[in-house]
Amino acid sequence: MNAPLRADATPHLEDFPYRLTDNVRYGDLDPNHHVNNAVYATYFETGRVTLMKDGSRGLMPPGRGWMMVRLDMHFRAELRWPGTIELGLGVARMGRTSVTFDQVVFSQGKCVASAQSVSVFIDEATHRPVPLTDEVIAALRPWMRRGLDQQ
Repeated sequence: MNAPLRADATPHLEDFPYRLTDNVRYGDLDPNHHVNNAVYATYFETGRVTLMKDGSRGLMPPGRGWMMVRLDMHFRAELRWPGTIELGLGVARMGRTSVTFDQVVFSQGKCVASAQSVSVFIDEATHRPVPLTDEVIAALRPWMRRGLDQQ
């Protein structure tokens, strides 16, 4: 089983197999002219949703969906506009009905924020948790985060 990422560990982008690039928007800034802390939740959402909702990935079987139930963010450095960011995501662990993701935001080669999120697999009609299917588990395996300490 994988151990959770220590909050003080410095993440490496190459440990996160799912990656995409986004822009820092002027509207992301707060009165101090750096990215507002609440905006990071949107960056992390972009990473998760872009992977999970891509129909070619096999993570959204008919009648099933995902509900995020936890998001723990760690702010590591200021992020300013203009600029681009690299978002990284890796599966940290899979439970019976849930998946824990480790996520990062990098700017200019530096990790500016990291997060751990938990999403629960649900029945779309009842919004109740359902077990991960063998197909969903297989579809998540390529996205396992690298560099975690083994217990």
